[in-house]
Amino acid sequence: MIPAKFDYVRPDTVDAAVRALAGAGEDAKVIAGGQSLLPLLRLRLAYPEVLVDLGGIDELRGVRDSGDALEIGARTTHYQLVHDHLVAEHAGLLAQATSTVADPAVRHRGTLGGALAHGDPAGDLPAVILVLDGTLIARGPGGEREIAAADFFVDYLTTSLEPDEILTAIRIPKLGQGWGYRYEKFHRTAQSWATVAVAALARRDNGTVAEARVGLTNMGTVPLRATAAEQAASGAEASRAALNDCQRIEPPSSGISIVLSFTAPPIHSKNSSLFPTTAIGLYPRPSNG
Repeated sequence: MIPAKFDYVRPDTVDAAVRALAGAGEDAKVIAGGQSLLPLLRLRLAYPEVLVDLGGIDELRGVRDSGDALEIGARTTHYQLVHDHLVAEHAGLLAQATSTVADPAVRHRGTLGGALAHGDPAGDLPAVILVLDGTLIARGPGGEREIAAADFFVDYLTTSLEPDEILTAIRIPKLGQGWGYRYEKFHRTAQSWATVAVAALARRDNGTVAEARVGLTNMGTVPLRATAAEQAASGAEASRAALNDCQRIEPPSSGISIVLSFTAPPIHSKNSSLFPTTAIGLYPRPSNG
């Protein structure tokens, strides 16, 4: 199907992009890599009157070391994230999860900012940014503002970005010593959306799990934190036996339950074999009767 007619604008600075977006009002859409928006345009599920292309704004690309955090430009592609040494060293969970996104062609074009601004709970990266305690930076006519990842995803395909705001960067605190991570994804085919996925982070201190974070992909209208599992794992002995069948989670909007089982091979970490990884079991939700 051919997209509906629209005007096309390709600014070369963020300020010019904000002006173009603000001038077009709610009938405008932003496009970066286009891997989420272009299919919607072709199916006429989206029909903006103005398309603002961020492809010419180089300042929105790249990974920068800002001390205790990484700042990642919204136009940084999935391919760049997977191969960036700063991401691998300080936010390895992001690199690992990004390597599972679609196929190489999509990873070369798709961008981190586009994946997050699209707000699809079946996407791999929203839950990852959530457990990494990321901060999303947006710019609009009123200036710049910061949005915590927990506040960014509002509903299905809906974020807290205003119609005249552009997502410019994502700030991710560096993971220090003692952190391990794993992204585990279940899908029908290698290139498909996740049926369900888990993003897990754990920090060991003196033989126990000092902190655990667990994010769930495609288990609700927004990415979720599995707080019951996090609480159950935190403070436990950092061993497979202690963490086995850690917690059953039953997201209220889902018809299935998840069992997180910390019994598989060790997760990635600067210090090898820190923690067992998360394995996922899917089960029908028990009836109340």
